[in-house]
Amino acid sequence: MGTTLSTLAPPAGAKHRRKRKGRGPGSGNGTTAGKGTKGQKSRSGPDVHPWFEGGQMPLQRRLPKRGFNPPFRVPYSPVNVSSLAKTFAAGETVGLEELKAKGLIPGKAKRVKVLGNGDLPHALTVRAHAFSKAAQEKIQGAGGTAEVIPEKRQVDDTGKDAGGEG
Repeated sequence: MGTTLSTLAPPAGAKHRRKRKGRGPGSGNGTTAGKGTKGQKSRSGPDVHPWFEGGQMPLQRRLPKRGFNPPFRVPYSPVNVSSLAKTFAAGETVGLEELKAKGLIPGKAKRVKVLGNGDLPHALTVRAHAFSKAAQEKIQGAGGTAEVIPEKRQVDDTGKDAGGEG
């Protein structure tokens, strides 16, 4: 005879009752409730944070501090003139979306700077947020145009320029 839904049960020993701690001496787990006697972990209230090292100098203070991350840095994704020459045909317009579509810059990139590494044999219309001097000369020398995309600036409630990304 097979097992039916009405006779399903967990195997013997699989189910246990919850151990109720701190419910008097008769329970076998009264008084200290399995926490031992005295000491930091026997107390009620919050336990110590996981990176606490018992008073030893903590790791984040032992390690040397290196570098500096400027808070108002404006990140640009670099693209070289040689990459534009290989990827785009003569007469094409190159902008932020086209560069993302061809995989020359990451999808999350918000600003592009064109750098002058390599040669540009044909004319392109390049729209970017910034150009190096060499890149601008090479694009214009090939008969193309280098258009600067204007920055969108945030304005706060007072009407002052708040800076940052737009």
